[in-house]
Amino acid sequence: MTDTPITIIGAGLGGLVLARVLHVHGIPATVYEAEASAGTRAQGGQLDIHEHDGQVALEAAGLTEEFRALIREGGQAMRILDARGGALFEEPDDGSGGRPEVLRGDLRRILLDALPEGSVRWGHKVAGVRPLGGGRHELTFADGSSVTTGLLVGADGAWSKIRPLLSDAEPEYVGTTFIETYLYDVDARHPATARAVGEGSMAALTPGKGITAHREANSVLHTYVQLSRPAEWVEAIDFSDAAGAAARVAAEFEGWAPELAALITDGETAPVPRMIHTLPGSYRWERVPGVTLVGDAAHLMPPSGEGANLAMLDGAELGLAIAAHPGDLDAALSAYEEKMFVRSDAAAVDADVLLDLCLGDLAPYGLIEFFTGAQQQSTGADR
Repeated sequence: MTDTPITIIGAGLGGLVLARVLHVHGIPATVYEAEASAGTRAQGGQLDIHEHDGQVALEAAGLTEEFRALIREGGQAMRILDARGGALFEEPDDGSGGRPEVLRGDLRRILLDALPEGSVRWGHKVAGVRPLGGGRHELTFADGSSVTTGLLVGADGAWSKIRPLLSDAEPEYVGTTFIETYLYDVDARHPATARAVGEGSMAALTPGKGITAHREANSVLHTYVQLSRPAEWVEAIDFSDAAGAAARVAAEFEGWAPELAALITDGETAPVPRMIHTLPGSYRWERVPGVTLVGDAAHLMPPSGEGANLAMLDGAELGLAIAAHPGDLDAALSAYEEKMFVRSDAAAVDADVLLDLCLGDLAPYGLIEFFTGAQQQSTGADR
């Protein structure tokens, strides 16, 4: 049995930032990841990295220069369209925005490259975990191996195996599903759709349903079709039948502009449903010695552009708290959790509001008012 003083479960952005910040401060940590290797699967699409959280975390990790080399120029542009493809709102990327866009996979790569060799143990899926007393825990993995640890950090996402050590809260379906598709070589093969999306992101929204897409590098359009539907409706679709599933989803958008519908009907990957879950409002736990959570494991909420940013800031602040309290893990965890709970509570409220602006009764005009109000605040702040 191996003993690892600090054990991180999950090699997503939050867990890797934590490992990197600890490494910067000379504190060793081991990351255990269920996936077989860094290249086992695609790591999602474009992320906007915010000045007040994600960029702060990358600065603490000493990776600002590497991050800036990944930024895709023009990615902060935004278009909101009606169902016929008419423009209701446009915001160009003039280079002054504070939310530059990078690919999640590229960001993960620079974090992995910045860790000592062997820091991440691939192919280690958690099978069980039990407290040993005194803040120590024993983890067993699906391959039969096990470790004991003095600090256990769950960075293992929505369905965390570590969260039950802290509470019995479970994710709840919010009533909305995002269905993911891709189009490739769009400027040559899908020019009308490419023009509709533009250089950054596009949203065509009505109450209860919408199509959002983002241009990624190499002429790729990454789409999330958004539908407010009960779980039974989603589960009745056979997503193993890619063509049939795409047709069923596209039927919900009958009469929409063909260049928008093409994001569904012409999809070049099988449509993948992402049922959106959340933890209960104001979710938090009582301090438990030797264990804590970061990212979605700690504060799962609807997508709002903050998820990856919050996860990275969690990892950075936890690493900094451990470095600031040598020999006193309980003080470090208390300091970290106190700030994280307040931050995540506010972000969860914002996420619920944003989901309603996108798909609620006022869609899309509530979202347009949100963006125009933000523009006005920014202009006022610059004066």
